[in-house]
Amino acid sequence: MLLNFRRSLLALTLGMTLTATVHAADPQSGGTLNLVLNYEPPALIALTTVATPALSVSAKVTEGLLSYDFDLKPQPQLATRWEISPDGTRYTFHLRPGVKWHDGQDFTSADVAYSIELLKKVHPRASSTFANVTAIETPDALTAVIVLSKPAPYLIKAFAAAESPIIPKHIYDGTDALTNPHNNAPIGTGPYIFDKWVRGSYILYKRNPNYWDKNRPYLDQLVVKFIPDPAARSVAFETGEADLGYRTPVAMNDVARLKALPQLGFETKGNSYSYNVSSIQFNLDDAHFKDLRVRQAVAHALNRNVIMQVAYFGLGQVTASPIAPGIKEYNDPSPSPYAFDINKANALLDAAGFPKGSDGTRFSVTLDYNPIAEDLRKTAEYTRSALAKIGIKVTLRAQDLSSFVRRIYTDRDFSFTVNGHSNLYDPTVGVQRIYWSKNFRKGVPFSNASDYHNPEVDHLLEAAQTENDPQQRVAEFRQFQKIVEQDLPDINLISPQFITIYNRKVHDHSVTADGIEGNLSQVWLDKK
Repeated sequence: MLLNFRRSLLALTLGMTLTATVHAADPQSGGTLNLVLNYEPPALIALTTVATPALSVSAKVTEGLLSYDFDLKPQPQLATRWEISPDGTRYTFHLRPGVKWHDGQDFTSADVAYSIELLKKVHPRASSTFANVTAIETPDALTAVIVLSKPAPYLIKAFAAAESPIIPKHIYDGTDALTNPHNNAPIGTGPYIFDKWVRGSYILYKRNPNYWDKNRPYLDQLVVKFIPDPAARSVAFETGEADLGYRTPVAMNDVARLKALPQLGFETKGNSYSYNVSSIQFNLDDAHFKDLRVRQAVAHALNRNVIMQVAYFGLGQVTASPIAPGIKEYNDPSPSPYAFDINKANALLDAAGFPKGSDGTRFSVTLDYNPIAEDLRKTAEYTRSALAKIGIKVTLRAQDLSSFVRRIYTDRDFSFTVNGHSNLYDPTVGVQRIYWSKNFRKGVPFSNASDYHNPEVDHLLEAAQTENDPQQRVAEFRQFQKIVEQDLPDINLISPQFITIYNRKVHDHSVTADGIEGNLSQVWLDKK
C-alpha cells in the first residue's frame, strides 16, 4: 500500500511538473519588445533597398506571399496554397481571404501583381529574381498567376516578406516608388502597425488588432532602437534595455564575455535564408584598380586567416568564392588563386608601373567601408595595415549608411570599398546582382558597384537562371566562380557566422529561415 501511495505521489508530482512546463511554454500576451539595430534604416520597407536595417523592419508591416522553415521549405503567409506547372512556367498562388491593409482596404490579387511588377523595376535584386516573369494574371481577387517565359528553379524561394514585400497598390500606383512617403510610414497587412519614427532614436510599432492570424501578435508594442556604438549595445543587453538583436549585434570580442551572463541566450538558427560574404570591391573605372595587376597585388597582400581572427574573432568561415559556404550545393571551396604572398604583390605593382617613392609609397588611395557592421570596419583597418606593407597608402573614410550608399552606388565617387552582401537562398538572387553587367545601375543600392562586364560571366549567370538540370546548374555556377576569382572585380574574404542575442524572457523569436527579419508575430514575453 505504501508503495502504491508513493507511486501515486510520484505520478501526481510528474503530472504537476509537466503541466507547469507546458503552461510556462504557452504564449503570454502583452508587453513591449525592444529590438536593437546597429544602424538606422534608410527606409522602412525593403522595396527599393536591401540595406540590412531595412530588411530588419520591413516584414513587421509588409508581408510576403510565403514564409520558409529552416530548410527553406515554403509555408503559407499571404498565400494559403500554390501550384507550379510541370514545365515550371506558371506559379498559381491562392491568396488568404479576409486580409485587410492597415488603412482598412481589402488585400487582393491586384496588389500582388502590382508589387511584383514594381519590384522588377526598383528592387536591387528583383530584376534578376523576376527576370523571366512576363505577366501576372489575376483571374479573380484571390488568385494570382505568375507567368514565366522560361523556368526559374529558384523562384519558389523568393517570396519571403523582406525579400519580396507585397505593398498596397492603392498607395503606390501613380507615384514615384523611390520617393513615396509611405516608404517611411508604411501601410501593410502585417502583425504590427507603424506608429512613429523618431529619427536618430527609435521606431515604434503597435499591435495590429485586426491581424489575419487571430490572437497574434502577442506583443502590445515593438520598439526598434538604433544604437550605433557596439560597446553601448553590449551595455544595453547587460542592463535589459535591449531584449533582442541579430547578426551578432555586439562587438565580436564581447560575445564570449556576454555568454557568461545568465539572462542572455544565443542562437544561430534563423539565418539560413540569408548567408553573407564580406569582400573588398574595386571600382573598375578607378585609375589604379582598373589594372588587373594592381588588384592581384592587393589580393596577394591580404591574409584571410588573419582577417578571420582580428575582424571576426573566429566567428565565420574563410572563403574566396562569391557564393557563401552555407550554400553548399553551389559553393566552390577552392582557395584563392592569389595566395598570401608579399613578394608577388610587390612584383606585380612594379610591373604595373607603380614603383615605390623615396618614402616607400607607390600611390595613395581612399578606402570606404560599409558602416553597418563592426567587422567591416575592422577589415578596413586590417587592409590599410596590410597594403602599407606593399607601398599603398590607404586612408579610411567613415560615413553614415546613407552617405555610403550614395557615394558607392549613385555618385560612384570611390576607389574601393569593404562591403558585405547577402547571398540569400540562391546565387541567382543574391550573387548575380553583383557581377551581372546588366545590373550596373546607378542609384540602385547593392547592385554591380564595380561596373564589372564579362560576357562569359553574363552567359553563365543567365544560363543558370533557367537551368532545370541540377548538375548542369552546379557546373555553371562553379565555372562562374573560377572566372570572377581570376578577374577580381572584388576579393571575397569571409562568410560571417551570425548570432542572435536575446534576453531569456523572449520566446519564439527565430522560428523561420529569415529569423528576426521575419514578421515576429509569434514572439512573446515571459513576464514572470
